[in-house]
Amino acid sequence: MNNVNTILEHAENSCKSHGARLTAKRKLVLSSLIQSEKALSAYDVIDLCKQEYNESIPAMSVYRILEFLETEKLVHKLKLANKYVACSHISCGHAHGVPQFLICGKCDLVKEISIKSSTMSELKNDVEYAGFQLASPQLEMNCICNNCVENAA
Repeated sequence: MNNVNTILEHAENSCKSHGARLTAKRKLVLSSLIQSEKALSAYDVIDLCKQEYNESIPAMSVYRILEFLETEKLVHKLKLANKYVACSHISCGHAHGVPQFLICGKCDLVKEISIKSSTMSELKNDVEYAGFQLASPQLEMNCICNNCVENAA
């Protein structure tokens, strides 16, 4: 939990630097995402807040909070799954590459890695050559984590 508190402190300072507030309910939602290794839907967050914190947050509020946290770059929305994960770089003070999400198809474990700008530039060129425009640089890859591979063996 100490690590979560440190991450929340960084998140709070980041919000303050943008003139925004990380309210108590926003902290609960962010804490839920930080503590989960899996991507969570808004309804997963509602259930987790009720179970872990004995706090009932209406669905519309959770959606607004998730939107706020995404705008503040504290969480990422996985577009294909319509779920959210906490940014793994909340505590870092430096710029990062384009996020890429590795999602285990068996256990739903999610890991965030960064793509080098040169790789992203090549991908963008390939997309344009194919007659498309890149709508979002965020990539989501379906994978199988090593634990699931070992368990299947």
